[in-house]
Amino acid sequence: MENRRSFLKKGAMVAMGAPLLASSCTPSAEKTDKWGIEPDPSLKSELLVPKGNALPITGTFLDEISHDIPHQNWGEKEWDRDFRYMKDIGIDTVIDIRCGYRKFITYPSPYLLKKGCYMPSVDLIDMFCRLAQKYDMKFMLGLYDSGKYWDTGDMSYEVESNKYVIDEIWQMYGSKYKSFGGWYISGEISRATKGAIESFRTMGRQCKEVSEGLPTFISPWIDGKKAVDAAGGNLTKEQAVGIEQHEREWNEIFDGIHDYVDACAFQDGHIDYDELDAFFSVNKKLADRYGMQCWTNAESFDRDMPIRFFPIKFDKLRLKLEAAKRCGYDKAITFEFSHFMSPQSAYLQAGHLYERYREYFEL
Repeated sequence: MENRRSFLKKGAMVAMGAPLLASSCTPSAEKTDKWGIEPDPSLKSELLVPKGNALPITGTFLDEISHDIPHQNWGEKEWDRDFRYMKDIGIDTVIDIRCGYRKFITYPSPYLLKKGCYMPSVDLIDMFCRLAQKYDMKFMLGLYDSGKYWDTGDMSYEVESNKYVIDEIWQMYGSKYKSFGGWYISGEISRATKGAIESFRTMGRQCKEVSEGLPTFISPWIDGKKAVDAAGGNLTKEQAVGIEQHEREWNEIFDGIHDYVDACAFQDGHIDYDELDAFFSVNKKLADRYGMQCWTNAESFDRDMPIRFFPIKFDKLRLKLEAAKRCGYDKAITFEFSHFMSPQSAYLQAGHLYERYREYFEL
C-alpha cells in the first residue's frame, strides 16, 4: 500500500511528463521536450540514398575507464537502460575497452590493488556480464592497460600485468557467466611497433588457453592523415602511411599473430572518406589470407572538428559503414555507443544520431 509521500511523488512525476519505464520494456527516445512539445509523428526524413545499404553495427565498446572523453557517472539503472537501447538496434556484442587504465580499474583485482591501483566503488565487470546475460548479448573483456606502452612505445610492458589479470578475470567472471564470450587485447598500435607481435601472441595465447579457445580480437588504428595527437590543435598531418606500406607492415603483423588473434577491427576514423575502399580492401585481403575475421571499428565520434570529441555527423558514419559492406567485412563494432549514439548520452546530438541510424536501417 502506498503512503502519501510516495503517491504524491509519483503523481508529480506523471504531471511533469517524466517517463516511468518498466525494466522489461524497450526504451524509446523521450516523447516530449522539456517544454512539453511533442514531435509530429507523421514526419520522417526523406532520404536521397538507398536505406540500409551498409553493414549494421552489431557491437560496441563500453568505455568505462575513460581516457579522453568525459565520464558519464552512470549507475546500474542507467547502464540497464543503455543495454536496452543497444538491443533495440541489433547490438549483440559489448566489449569492455579495458579492465583498467593506469591506477583506475573496473573490478576489485587482487593483483592490481596490491600494485597500487584504486579500489572501484562497484564491480563493473560483474555488472556488464550480468546485463549482457540479461539481454542475450556476448561480453568481451578488454585487458589491462598499464600506460607504460603509451609512455615508452614498447608493448612488451603490458604482458607482465596481464599474466595475472587474465587468470583473475577468468576465475572471477569467465567461468561464472555464460555471457562471457571472449577477449579484447587492448593495446592499440598502427604500425610495426616494438614488442607488438610477441605481446599479441603471448596475451592471445594465454586468453585462449585459460578460456578453452574463446575468441580474441584487436582494434588497431591506421596511420592516416587524421592520425594526429588528440591533445593537439591539428586535424590532419603531412606524413601519412601509404596503402602499400600499410599492406606490407600489416602482412608481417598478421603473419605473426593469426594463431592467437581471431579478428582485427581497424579503427576507421584516421583516413579520409575517399580512402575507405582502398584501405578496407587491403584489410579484408590480409584477414582472408591469414584466416582472420575482418571487422571495422566504425567510430561514432567526429575527428574532423577542432572540438574533441562530439558525436559524428550521420552521413560520415553512413559512408564508413557502406564501405565496410562493399568490401565484405564480417562485423561492425563502434567506439562508442554510450557516449556518441545513446539517447541518454551526455551529448544531446547522440540521441539524434540514434534516430537517424534507426531511420536509415528502418528499425
